[in-house]
Amino acid sequence: MENNFVFMFDQSESGMKELLGGKGANLAEMTRIGLPVPYGFTITTAACNAYYDAEKVISPEVESQVLQSLQVLEEKTDKKLGNPTNPLLVSVRSGAVHSMPGMMDTVLNLGMNDETVKGMAELTNNARFAYDSYRRFIQMFGNVVLDIENYFFEQQLEEIREEKGYQSDTELTAEDWKEVIEAFKSIVLKNTKRSFPQDPKEQLFLTIQAVFDSWNNKRAILYRRLHQIPGHLGTAVNIQSMVFGNMGEDSGTGVAFTRNPSTGESKLYGEYLINAQGEDVVAGIRTPQPIATLKDEMPDVYQQLVNTCQLLEDHYKDMQDIEFTVERGKLFILQTRTGKRTAQAAIRIAVEMVKEKIMDQREALLRVDPDQLNQLLHHRIDPEYKREKLAAGLPASPGAATGQVVFDADEADKLSKEGKKVILVRPETTPDDIHGIVAAQATVTSRGGMTSHAAVVARGMGKACICGCDSLKIHLDSKQFAVGDTTVNQGEIITIDGSTGEIFLGEIPMIEPELSDEFQLLLRWADEERKIGVRANADNPTDAAKALEFGAGGIGLCRTEHMFMDASRIPTVQSMILSETTTERKESLDQLLPMQQQDFEQIFETMQGHPITIRLLDPPLHEFMPDKEELLVDVTKLQITSPDSNELQEKQTLLRKVRLLEESNPMLGLRGCRLGMIHPEIYEMQILAIFQAMSNVMKKGITVKPEIMIPLVSHVNELKEMRELVIRISQHVQTETGLAFDYLIGTMIETPRAALTADQIAEEADFFSFGTNDLTQTTFGFSRDDAEGKFLQHYVDSDVLKRNPFVSLDQDGVGKLVENGVKLGKATNPALKTGICGEHGGEKESIQFCFDLGLEYVSCSPFRVPSARLAAAQSTIRSERKKSRKEPQYS
Repeated sequence: MENNFVFMFDQSESGMKELLGGKGANLAEMTRIGLPVPYGFTITTAACNAYYDAEKVISPEVESQVLQSLQVLEEKTDKKLGNPTNPLLVSVRSGAVHSMPGMMDTVLNLGMNDETVKGMAELTNNARFAYDSYRRFIQMFGNVVLDIENYFFEQQLEEIREEKGYQSDTELTAEDWKEVIEAFKSIVLKNTKRSFPQDPKEQLFLTIQAVFDSWNNKRAILYRRLHQIPGHLGTAVNIQSMVFGNMGEDSGTGVAFTRNPSTGESKLYGEYLINAQGEDVVAGIRTPQPIATLKDEMPDVYQQLVNTCQLLEDHYKDMQDIEFTVERGKLFILQTRTGKRTAQAAIRIAVEMVKEKIMDQREALLRVDPDQLNQLLHHRIDPEYKREKLAAGLPASPGAATGQVVFDADEADKLSKEGKKVILVRPETTPDDIHGIVAAQATVTSRGGMTSHAAVVARGMGKACICGCDSLKIHLDSKQFAVGDTTVNQGEIITIDGSTGEIFLGEIPMIEPELSDEFQLLLRWADEERKIGVRANADNPTDAAKALEFGAGGIGLCRTEHMFMDASRIPTVQSMILSETTTERKESLDQLLPMQQQDFEQIFETMQGHPITIRLLDPPLHEFMPDKEELLVDVTKLQITSPDSNELQEKQTLLRKVRLLEESNPMLGLRGCRLGMIHPEIYEMQILAIFQAMSNVMKKGITVKPEIMIPLVSHVNELKEMRELVIRISQHVQTETGLAFDYLIGTMIETPRAALTADQIAEEADFFSFGTNDLTQTTFGFSRDDAEGKFLQHYVDSDVLKRNPFVSLDQDGVGKLVENGVKLGKATNPALKTGICGEHGGEKESIQFCFDLGLEYVSCSPFRVPSARLAAAQSTIRSERKKSRKEPQYS
């Protein structure tokens, strides 16, 4: 049976997005509901995968189906590809399953050659339009298919404009375009050593091949990695009969969003250009007009567009991003897709669509990406600050950013990797600049509008962006821009406000973020739905207060070693570590005890009865010590300059002790419970500080619920001995104070052996907290610091690993250990409380996994708590929907 690799727009059925791609599926859907969609067909993602399986060859089967579909298209339009008197011209566009705006390739006006251009000129009675379309085709085909730098075409066009004294492309006549066409064909010949192809069918298949190839271009791969889009999906190709926005003043092209993608306001938003083709708008080469002005220029078309936008939003029940063309006063819809939006807009749209009864609360929760919420939890420019703006453009994507000016995407990427904050400034961006947009804090362009490539990509990433700032005179060669008499060079600091479009010199004060009423409402809906708790990792009262503000239900990890890192405490900590006898060590610990007790009292008072998991000292002791290499340098210098000094003796003694503490593999050395086993006096001090703090706070009428965590347990006997130590000290303080303490004792499961013997360990534990950071390291045998710096990114780039396992939990390996630990632990102790406290506690896919396993809570950094609350709600909703689909349905 023949595989169907090609579908006409009116031939496919609903629900074929995986095969037709998002664009193809939507074109088919819009055709079915009667919208004015130029007719065409879609080559499926299966054909793309077959192309790669055949080592980048289009199979005869696919070629045959394309030609058959082309014949149907010719009959439907009453035009023929290559016919010199009535030519069919088509667009060839990519169409991935998941929206990837601007990342893959498009070619317009395919079918034009030296003969068909004459036919188009006569047919339309518009020679200027025909030759303009032909030069556009040569340029796009030359760039996309023949891999010629666009710069050569643009430079040639600029030279001809200057020679004739024109300011814009619209001033060129038909004769001028003929001159441009010959120049462009010479560029093709020079760069490819072959003439521009005149056979439209050869043009078609070369372009299909180029679109398939663009699935694996550098920018598409980077975009997929950023948005976790699987690489095996492939792209569909959409072949669609052309409609023309460049036929004169009664024609145009534009992009419309059914709601504002920056703010979420329920108002038609977008831009258009008169006498232009679609790529002119998204490329940002010309700065377009706001969509509202279309109402005055073409009132009938505007009203039809408004009605179409409302129809599409009601149909898809989400904000839509629509591309349209007006040809001689007639509206055509070229595509619709779910619109990229900022986090602020996503929340407002979801909440307002519930109020408008377009969707219910559960659906609204699923429409907001938890990863986006982090955009709302960053600083913004202080509104009280007296602003003296340098320039202003279009507020294309909200947010404030400060950084060094750079003018090149590669330079932005390079400096960002060196730890510098940069702002990318360009006349306009192209899809090839995506790595620079990712690396930069923000992007500024002097051309282009609110729907240009820079704006759409920046909004999707939550990056601040200003477009169309035409007062910036950018000089890429000298790496500077000027605004009036002010010149800003590469490396100088600027601040931008993407919410207002303003640019400022230097660094400007920022203030803490605030959660909007709509944000708070969405999170309340999330809390009503979620069945898994969300805690925060917090080591001090400030972080604890922030965690509560963001809705955490407690502290899932309080790392006591972070309390020791304070500069004023380091000398005492070093003295404790360097002590050569237990007596000496206890003297230092006696000094640390009141400090540690005060830490706990402040956190207990802040948390007001919420549970707090306190991890006893965990890191290798050498981390608190001076750098060995620096000590060696000091000793060497003193041996030369002051060989008999006391300072030299002290440095040599310190160096000897640092060397004694040095370990071949500190991560697997004397740390965690091993430290408590060898030096129990250290843990005794911490436990005493916890219970004395607890008694003091309880006397103030405040409930305290500590959960004392013994770290890095691998054997039940380690936990048994440490548990006895906690109980002994607790009983001592309770006897002294006459108070009764409510507390738990548990461990962090962070070694494979602990997970595999969880049934034994659970005999001594009230709770398990899975430390998935270290569990990932010990399971993979990766040192996180070395892996991420040396080979892990290569593994992800080359699909050895689908995701960085330190970012998203490795469910196949580490996940099985967590699952095993939960099952074994609860089999021994059904009341065992379980949670995770690694970085994975704030990552949406990992949260879904934890919910499915039945963990009671996840814990993450305070700023990830809101996104974790939303992800937890989504986990509940998805799991319940999945369960209901599996259950038999009764009428």
